[in-house]
Amino acid sequence: MGDFSASLPHRQGQGPGRTATTPARPRTGFARHYAALDLGTNNCRLLIARPQGDGFAVVDAFSRIVRLGEGLASSGRLSDAAIDRTLAALRVCADKLSRRNVALARSVATEACRRASNGAEFIARVRSETGIQLHIISAEEEARLAVLGCHVLLEPGDGPALVFDIGGGSTELVLIDTTATVPTVLDWHSAPWGVVSLTESVAVAEGAAGRVATYERMRALVRESFAPFAQRLPRGAGEHRLLGTSGTVTTLASVHLGLDRYDRAAVDGLIAPAHAMRDVSNSLAHMSPAERAALPCIGRERADLVVAGCAILETILDLWPAERIGVADRGIREGILRRLMAAGR
Repeated sequence: MGDFSASLPHRQGQGPGRTATTPARPRTGFARHYAALDLGTNNCRLLIARPQGDGFAVVDAFSRIVRLGEGLASSGRLSDAAIDRTLAALRVCADKLSRRNVALARSVATEACRRASNGAEFIARVRSETGIQLHIISAEEEARLAVLGCHVLLEPGDGPALVFDIGGGSTELVLIDTTATVPTVLDWHSAPWGVVSLTESVAVAEGAAGRVATYERMRALVRESFAPFAQRLPRGAGEHRLLGTSGTVTTLASVHLGLDRYDRAAVDGLIAPAHAMRDVSNSLAHMSPAERAALPCIGRERADLVVAGCAILETILDLWPAERIGVADRGIREGILRRLMAAGR
């Protein structure tokens, strides 16, 4: 993947609530608005922002679970119901983009559209019905954007660090060197297991013993998919720094904190003990779906998917045995915004 652009912001001095970039010059007396849309296998997320000082201010945001990849593992296609749900969310995004007079935007689609046989047909329909032009990006670019959007939250330290993004249809692992102010990507890996694809590929057994067996089967599949990357990882790398982005790690962090409802200010930038996140993962994996759904930061929408996320996270901790996990409620969208604002200077 190579180096990040030298024009990217420095990580020193950037708090968890800010994303650094050079402000764009306003037109006709008004700050330009930039937008980033990330359509994943499970979620549709939009972020609209304007440059502000050495960072940017969020003007508008939108997030909805659409489960675009539901049923994809078995059929190889995006289902009509999933497409309808996603189009409804994208119409909301299109309305926000229009009302905010966005000067520059980029909309990307990831694993579900990469894998679906009707992915290109879906992209064309989105353009026709909403005016949004989605670009299907590679797993490599997805990993790069995720790191670009969240690396400022890495703990200081020596040696390489690992950034991971557990998505709906895939998981990206990125090994980076942070000896310079701009990180260098040393290696990366994309595994075909995310919370949706893994959940749909492993039959859920009934009862307490069945839940244990299901969880171990998930862990085994993820471990197998990580094996090539595991063989390339450096040994004796000193302290293992680890940073996670996306829904699984923020959800588990919320459970760890005992939040009554999701609070981005409490979660984004959190450094959580790895053993505590393992404890949360094991606890959730052994609960019934009803028990998980009763937890305020999981609910019915995530109750069936979170176990797969737990299995992936624990396998990452086996791979890269960090004592702490950094948690980022930022990633691809913020990475896109950084690029757009740099281009619009």
